[in-house]
Amino acid sequence: MSRERQHIFDNPNNVRRVVRALVGICIGLVAIDFIYHRHVTHPWEGLWGFYAFFGFAACVALVLIAKEMRKLVMRSEDYYTRGEGGEGTDVDD
Repeated sequence: MSRERQHIFDNPNNVRRVVRALVGICIGLVAIDFIYHRHVTHPWEGLWGFYAFFGFAACVALVLIAKEMRKLVMRSEDYYTRGEGGEGTDVDD
């Protein structure tokens, strides 16, 4: 009997471990924010958790911009096969 190969994240326990590790790292970094003195250039950089909030907002902005860009650059599914009789991906002309 052939059995599909099981990958590391097929097991829910492994996913839970990774999520817990990431949450622990985030909590540790926030705790360090209370202890570590930063030499800031702008006053808003001294706010508690500024870099965490800024990073989250930048990530969300990137996703939203990418969703809008997709509408501009997306091609139809048959873009590469259109006009070639529906076959082949090589053009040797």
